[in-house]
This record gives sequence, structure tokens and C-alpha cells, in this order.
Amino acid sequence: MEYVSTRGTAPRLGFRGVLMAGLASDGGLYVPAAWPQVSREAIAGFRSRPYAEVAFDIVRLFVDGDIADDDLHAMCRAAYATFADPRVAPLRQLATDRYVLELFHGPTLAFKDVAMQLLARLVEHVLAETGERTTILGATSGDTGAAAIEAFRDRDNIDVFILFPEGRVSPFQQRQMTTTGAANVHPIAVKGTFDDCQALVKQLFGNAALRSEMSLAGVNSINWARIVGQIVYYFTAAAELGAPERPVSFTVPTGNFGDIFAGYAAKRMGLTVDKLVIATNVNDILARTLETGRYDLKRVTATTSPSMDIQVSSNFERLLFEAYGRDAAAIRALMGALARDGSFDIAAAPLAAIRRDFAAGRADEAEVARTIAATSRATGFLPDPHTAVGLAVAERFARPGIPMVSLATAHPAKFSAAVEAATCRKPEPPHGFTDLLTKAEHYVTVANDIAAVERVIRARTEKV
Repeated sequence: MEYVSTRGTAPRLGFRGVLMAGLASDGGLYVPAAWPQVSREAIAGFRSRPYAEVAFDIVRLFVDGDIADDDLHAMCRAAYATFADPRVAPLRQLATDRYVLELFHGPTLAFKDVAMQLLARLVEHVLAETGERTTILGATSGDTGAAAIEAFRDRDNIDVFILFPEGRVSPFQQRQMTTTGAANVHPIAVKGTFDDCQALVKQLFGNAALRSEMSLAGVNSINWARIVGQIVYYFTAAAELGAPERPVSFTVPTGNFGDIFAGYAAKRMGLTVDKLVIATNVNDILARTLETGRYDLKRVTATTSPSMDIQVSSNFERLLFEAYGRDAAAIRALMGALARDGSFDIAAAPLAAIRRDFAAGRADEAEVARTIAATSRATGFLPDPHTAVGLAVAERFARPGIPMVSLATAHPAKFSAAVEAATCRKPEPPHGFTDLLTKAEHYVTVANDIAAVERVIRARTEKV
């Protein structure tokens, strides 16, 4: 299988190439040249199979022989053996046709583990075969950084640099990144927002000389392998609820658009998805875009769901590419307008195409708090604030007879202050996390400046 850039001028690559490249050299994002298909019979058969086996069947469609089947199979089994629940992504029913998909049973208690545990093994496998060293570079609004650091810590031939916005992640999330003590892990607090961190990472990847010199590889959902790892749980959840005979809808708490784009990918592969619902907090650029057709940046507002405090949703570019009929020139024009003016308008036909597959809504801070409390009282399920955003929005788009699955993206203990304020009940962290907030931290703080970040990366890698 070949992969193409959304901006059309980067070379086509195979799976290994996009795995190690992350961002395309023209600044675009890689997508498959054609969507692989999964038969109705195969989807139905997923109901009774272990998660790692389904993951192997889905992921191998995108790997397409670039990694031997036996090796890929072993990596899938090893990745999902790290989860506390053997089902990996269990469904929990809250009411008639209302479900949550629990994605927080991995080693950092967030949905990012589902893809990151596999991604780390894929990268390490490629490096072991080539004998090369790589520098993992990523930006995080909280959970991606923790998941990446846990997945790549103490691995040979890999250095990990994660940029996070100073004061804009939860204390739990920050200490998951800053207390590992691993020699190859380098957390960097940036005086700015997640969008600033993400922009810095893109600038570093855009520096061809630096990228080559340090063998930069990305772990944000700009890396296509991250999306691949997330496609799997849409298939397993839908199959359990009766797919392909029965359509299923999903509501996804959305920041960078990677998780919900994985649901779109599953639909393009043949999964019977009725509607994909984008749930945003007050940083509602995606809800506004679907309503008006105009993507217009505003200032980021800090909320109790910090992983969604984003205005530049990078993976939305992948959806625009599909909606515009894979017209790379059109995407270059839109992204150029965004960089120049902070906004762009979506043409009528592509906007209609997006609206056919997606709906969107927002939940403000008061509604999030009410949803946390009400869900806990009514069902016994205690959602974190991100999951509560999804649950609140899901109710507006649920249709009789069609299961609505809300993605539960993090354990409530990661955001204990917000959950306790809403419920007067402090969520207890699982075993192994009780002393996290008392551990000594190790990280560096820098200005929102590309030269400052580059100096830190060079200084740390020169010590290797």
C-alpha cells in the first residue's frame, strides 16, 4: 500500500516510510492512496475474537507486507497485554441504546495508550532492523505525552522529546511525563498553549536539515500509524453491538481530530456507522465550522478538559482532503489561508459531504460538571471531564433504535479536582498511581520560541 500527502507534493511512501516520517515533507499529512475494505463477514466475526487478533487483522491491511505478519502479530499481542482489562476496550451500557467505550485501561489511563503501545513496538522493530537511532518528537495537551513517554521510555536507540503547555495540563498528566526518571525522556514545558506546542513541532519537522540530522519521528496523530491503531476499537465496538447488520453512532470528545478521523476511516473501510458526532468544549472551532462552513481561529480558553483546549485541529486537514475529492491544490490553498489569515471557508459541496458523515456540538463548563454528577448518580459510571463533554453532546444526536457509543477517553483520577468539584467525590487512582503526585519532577521550561526548543533538543541529544 502507498500513502499520499494531503498537500500533494511529498513523495509517496510505504507504511515504514510514513511510520518514521510522521509529517509529510511538504507539511501535509499522509493518508492511504486507497482505502482498504473489510468484508461484512469479517466484521461480524470480530464479535467473538480477542482484541489483539482484531487489531492484527485491521493493522495488517495498512502495513501491507512492510512488516512480516509473524512480527506484526507478536507486536499486537505484546501491546495489548499491557492493559489492565483483557478486553482492552470494553463497552459499558448506561441506558437503552446508550454506551460508553472504556478506553482508559492502558498503562497511562488514557485512550492514547491504545495506539501508542503498538506504535512504540513498530518503531523499535524498524530501528532494530536498520540499526539506526531516532528522536521522537511530539506535542501534547496532556495524554499523548504521557502515553508516548510510557511507551518509549528506556528503549534503545530512541530519545523522546515531548512539548506540553506550561500550566495547561492536569497535575496528574504532568507528573506522568516528568517523574519517570528515564534517561531517554525529555519533557519540555512551553510558555504557551497546545497550539503553540504543535506549531513548534511542525516547524521542527519542516526543517529538512534538522529532520535528517536527528532522524526526527512523530508520535502525534499527524503520524498515520497512530490513526491506524485507533481504527480498531470502532470495529470491535460496532461488531459487539450488531454491525454490520445494525448501524452504530459514535460521539467523540475532540481536540486534534485524530480519534474521530479514525472512526471516519473505519466507515470508509466498510463499517456501518450512522453518524460521527464531534463533541467539543468551549474551544468549539469544529462545532462552529460545521455550523457555518468557516474555520476561524479564536483564542484558546483553559477548561477542565485540557486535552481538548485546541483551536488548530491538525487531522481536520485529512478530512478536508477527502471532502474535496483529494484535490491537494485546494488543500494547499486552505492551509495557506489558515497560516496567513487564521481562517478559511469550506466550499459548499465539501461542506455538504462533511455534514453527511458528521454532526457536532459543544458543552460548556457548567454542563460538563452537571453531566459528571448526573451520570455518576444515574449509572454508577464516573466520567472524567472529556468523557462528560461527549456524553452531554451525545444526547442531542441520539436516535431511537441506533446505539450511541460515547468514547470514554481518560480515567477520572487524571482530573480529580474537576470530578471532585462536580460530585463531592474524589476519584481514586488505580493501584500503582497513588504516589504519583509526590514524586520528584524533571523537566525544562522554555519560551514559545523555535530556537529555544531546538537548543534544548540539541543539548540533550549531544549527551548521548
